[in-house]
Amino acid sequence: MPRLPSPALALTLALACAAPATAAPVEVTRFHTPETIALLGRGAVFVTGAAGTDPQSLQAAPWIEAVARELGAQGWGFATAGAADRVVEVRLEQETVRHDRARGPVSVGVGGSTGGWNSGVGLGVGFNLGGGPKDMVHTLLGVVIRDRASGRALWEGRAEAAEKAGAATGRTELLSRRMAHALFEGFPGRSGDTIRVK
Repeated sequence: MPRLPSPALALTLALACAAPATAAPVEVTRFHTPETIALLGRGAVFVTGAAGTDPQSLQAAPWIEAVARELGAQGWGFATAGAADRVVEVRLEQETVRHDRARGPVSVGVGGSTGGWNSGVGLGVGFNLGGGPKDMVHTLLGVVIRDRASGRALWEGRAEAAEKAGAATGRTELLSRRMAHALFEGFPGRSGDTIRVK
């Protein structure tokens, strides 16, 4: 008589056979002018966290690394803070929206906000918060490329995504790379346009 698989093995097999989770699209908006793009060039950059961010922290480091990886793919080189042509500031904000069946979506505050960014960009832009009962984690990745000597912003961009809490597609190592890649796809992009990158 054949042996039945143990409950643990049955669960493992079921998960292995299940369709992979589909990542939510990333909404991307970039800002620049013809003048700033002409000045931007492709020199050496120093990538760090926005003001108030510890770039070495376990929270911020994966996002900074993901942005640096995309800049390298765009042809930028890297230098120390005092020698770089441009300084790249990376900002991260995350917020969990808890869905209460009786009252609808309830924000439970910002978790993991790093740095300050004077762009007036907030979380939840462009997302429908009135969906199903699953809690959602909303993530904002903001990047500013500045001229090191003058501090002038030459390019700004933001990427936003909403993933179900606990979803594999929302794991930091995956989400940071996916959002950074979306942000720099077609760089520098059309200023002011919002696109959805799957």
